[in-house]
Amino acid sequence: MELNALAIVILLALFGLWKLDFIATILNLKALSPDLPKEFADVFDGERYAQSQAYTRESARFEIIHSTASLFILLTFWLAGGFGWLDRFARDIAPGELPAGLVFLGLLFVGQMLTQLPFSIYDTFVIEEKFGFNKTTPKTFVIDQVKGLLLAALLGLPLAAGILWIFGHVANAWLWAWGFFVTFQLFLTWLAPTLILPLFNKFTPMADGPLRQAIEAMARKCGFPLGEISVMDGSKRSTKANAFFTGFGKNKKIALYDTLVEEQTQGELVAVLAHEIGHFKLKHIVQRLAVSIVQAAVLFYLLGLVIGGGAFSRMLFDAFGVEIISAHVGLVLFALLFAPVSRLLGIAANAWSRKHEFEADAFAAKATGEPESLVTALKKLSAKNLSNLTPHPFRVFLDHSHPPVLVRIKALRAL
Repeated sequence: MELNALAIVILLALFGLWKLDFIATILNLKALSPDLPKEFADVFDGERYAQSQAYTRESARFEIIHSTASLFILLTFWLAGGFGWLDRFARDIAPGELPAGLVFLGLLFVGQMLTQLPFSIYDTFVIEEKFGFNKTTPKTFVIDQVKGLLLAALLGLPLAAGILWIFGHVANAWLWAWGFFVTFQLFLTWLAPTLILPLFNKFTPMADGPLRQAIEAMARKCGFPLGEISVMDGSKRSTKANAFFTGFGKNKKIALYDTLVEEQTQGELVAVLAHEIGHFKLKHIVQRLAVSIVQAAVLFYLLGLVIGGGAFSRMLFDAFGVEIISAHVGLVLFALLFAPVSRLLGIAANAWSRKHEFEADAFAAKATGEPESLVTALKKLSAKNLSNLTPHPFRVFLDHSHPPVLVRIKALRAL
């Protein structure tokens, strides 16, 4: 590798991003208060609250170790000439630009997965186990990893092959690659509820009864085209609870974790789902999709410049010790180069998401006519998931897609 000006800028940026997260984590720990907020006295006792703070501390320590180790692995691979060596190795065993590109990306993906595997094991079987969340057996964990790897091969390789082929054979490649990527992404979104998600979890249609009737009545009231209500076996892996909806067009599907159904009252569950319906009715999903499509266009345009073969491309590839300018290496180097901008975009996206959460809360409160049902649902979820009730504003600013639960409750009460 050549330690040129661009290499120094990227190194400083990577260290800067790591330092930013480190500072946010330390501030988050200092913001922990030993006093339970009065709002949560009905769902937290002293022992449960102390446990939630211990969980936050344990997760923060793990986050620091994980991020430090990940940065160390990346820098070691980079400074030891790993990118150049891997590109040469791929070209030796798979002659031809496209086969070599797929081998390069595939080996890099598998290598990253293997380096992250010990952290995933520790998080699941030590931290989550210690605090009573983990229900994943070693067998389920192994099967999940194998399924994930096979799914990445079945879906990721065709996507990568299409993009690499376009950049190697088509004029205005960035535009066509962007179109191909967006089409593929929309196809996966359509495919996920019926083929991908059931590979990992069992979805059982909710039996007819008061809860199902109440959910259907709320959907009709809100003009939500509900096609299916399912209960997902989330307890197979964790005791944590959640709910979500999927589907395109007029066939929307709602899925509730079985752990959520067990803990929440009918009114609370309807309020949670009214919140999710609010995202749909307020066009949040469409807005986010539109922004992601535009953002992808910008990214592919910039990627086209990075691998265009000019002086900047040469400097970037020299910085990583790669001799031949190519689309497959360019994809990876562009991701590293773009990391600071991606972080800024993430901060903006999180701020926008928090605004959407307030709007969906307000929609749910109005639709149900019972803001307190959503308040109690949020409080129970916080206790169930051992949520940090007092996150530092800087941590929220950087990473939280949802406002702190106390802030959400205050906004709901103001309604």
